[in-house]
Amino acid sequence: MKKNDPSASLRVTPEGYHTSVLLHECIEGLAIKPEGVYVDVTFGGGGHSAAILEKLGKKGKLFAFDQDEDALKNAPDDKRFTLIHANFRAMKRFLRMHNALGVDGILADLGVSSWQFDTAERGFSYRFDGPLDMRMNRFAEKTAATVLNTYSAEALQKMFGEYGEVRNSKTLARAIVDLRETQLFETIADLKSIAEQNRMGETHKYLAQVFQAIRIEVNDELGALKEFLLQSTEVLNEGGRLVVLTFHSLEDRLVKNYIKHGNFEDEPAKDFFGNIKLSLKANNKKPITASEQELKQNSRSRSAKLRIAEKI
Repeated sequence: MKKNDPSASLRVTPEGYHTSVLLHECIEGLAIKPEGVYVDVTFGGGGHSAAILEKLGKKGKLFAFDQDEDALKNAPDDKRFTLIHANFRAMKRFLRMHNALGVDGILADLGVSSWQFDTAERGFSYRFDGPLDMRMNRFAEKTAATVLNTYSAEALQKMFGEYGEVRNSKTLARAIVDLRETQLFETIADLKSIAEQNRMGETHKYLAQVFQAIRIEVNDELGALKEFLLQSTEVLNEGGRLVVLTFHSLEDRLVKNYIKHGNFEDEPAKDFFGNIKLSLKANNKKPITASEQELKQNSRSRSAKLRIAEKI
């Protein structure tokens, strides 16, 4: 896929909610048909949805999902558009409710929005102090504080090791369990303090890994992604496009394997008779990444990887 001028690929959404990454490449990857039906499963600030609507004709339809109630205020007033307040792991169920099974393209931008990172009370960033929350869905029960105050040392070690690739996950987990015997974790400052005392390597990278691990656990992000990917091949029409933008290696590996092999392992899925049967064909062998110009305009695009596939 040819990359156009990335300056045209950046769309800042309402009130600076989010700057869409690889916008042009995502929209081009969908190969939008004016009368088609499309799904944006990560609505956020609505940047990708707005770009899709610009390509749709009068009879085209766009369904969008977002579990974060803060995103609902960004919904455009457009008869072709329907915003569903739900996690994208429920995509198939809600599309069935709207009599919209059989779509021409699905877009997923798996990055945390700038709004969420920059709003202290949401607890996603170590740059601010605030409550240990990290919930994408603010009606969910499990928070970052719940994880830190109730998980066993073994569960914490597994979480930090698998989701954050924290090298000294065992040491950090034990320090957290020891400290909470006298002090519960309530604020970002509490977490930062114990993480900085036990860090290995550069501080900012270490904190980013720790926070990423907890955020993934709180929101079951990898579980939701697996459910979404499995449903995507069920709801896509033949020739329909799946466009997924990831921001860390754990997500990208799942997407890559599912497109390539039809499962989440590094080997092809086979039927009862040992035959390989795939539902998707990759449009790009290597992930598309941000250009140097886009990197200068939006540093958060640095870790983005875009994969595009077609239903066969």
